[in-house]
Amino acid sequence: MRNAFKIWMRVLLAGAMALALAPPSSARRGKHHTDLTDAQILSRMNEASKRLKTVSANLEYTKVTVLVDDKSTESGQLFFRHGKTPEIRINMQKPESKIILFKKNRGEIYLPKINQIQEYDLEQKSDLLQQFSLLGFGTDTNELKKTYDVKYIREEDLEDDTTALLELTPRRGGSAAQISKIQIWVSEESWLPTQQKFFESGGDYLIARYSSVKVNLPLPIAAFELNAPNTAKRVKMN
Repeated sequence: MRNAFKIWMRVLLAGAMALALAPPSSARRGKHHTDLTDAQILSRMNEASKRLKTVSANLEYTKVTVLVDDKSTESGQLFFRHGKTPEIRINMQKPESKIILFKKNRGEIYLPKINQIQEYDLEQKSDLLQQFSLLGFGTDTNELKKTYDVKYIREEDLEDDTTALLELTPRRGGSAAQISKIQIWVSEESWLPTQQKFFESGGDYLIARYSSVKVNLPLPIAAFELNAPNTAKRVKMN
């Protein structure tokens, strides 16, 4: 369960960055750019990310286990608020209800089925929070390249957008133990990510997709609370 939570933490944080940078549904197919460089793409992404404060959206995560050719999907809602440290709440609804909360270097998972709250201390893992914050929010391109090897792969048409496909490979430790690389499809109309794909070191992967995205709307305090009943049993996981 602890290893599973580490994967959840990495994927959800990175996924939240992708969501917070997702273009509006009104985005249209952009012009093709045959002379793009990875530095140009990252610079434009950083500029586009500076306006982000809050995000809410429906979400769907599809996990593929390659060895046994198994595919599983979870769906629910995500709430995100930008700050010195990101606040993220995931309300998973299908196939099983659970709430995942990241707040102030603390992670909690509430499992209604067994009425249990699993607590994780992230104080010693602040480097992971910082690492995945580098995927957005106006971070300097040079800082991103300190953490990832960034490679521009090619242009791809993805639904209504012409996108630039980037591949990010962790340079050292940290995420490299669980996630071997991240692919990002960046809209050439908005210069914001439209999809992310996370590859685990064993070859399995997860694709994050989002819908009904709402950006910079006021979110209530309750949107970043666990809201579990007082009868829930708390269990420290580390």
